[in-house]
Amino acid sequence: MKSWLIAGTMVLPVTTISYADGLYWVIGNHATNNCEIVVSNPLIYGDIWFGDGPYKSLSDAKLARSTISVCPKQEDPPADCKDGCEKRS
Repeated sequence: MKSWLIAGTMVLPVTTISYADGLYWVIGNHATNNCEIVVSNPLIYGDIWFGDGPYKSLSDAKLARSTISVCPKQEDPPADCKDGCEKRS
């Protein structure tokens, strides 16, 4: 009986962590003065002043970001652009 109880307490954190995989949150960041999409549950403190989510897909998070009135309008980078790409004219 004890071994089943120990096994159950070991499985619970693993399932909780794997449940959060693939989810997205929209956060408001005072340091960058914009809204960002992140893949981990945000802690609201310091420069992070709000968090909204979780969303099941990146497109859902982008749609939510566009409907939040305090978020400045952002253009998405081209699909072939990785982090650090400059805006194209």
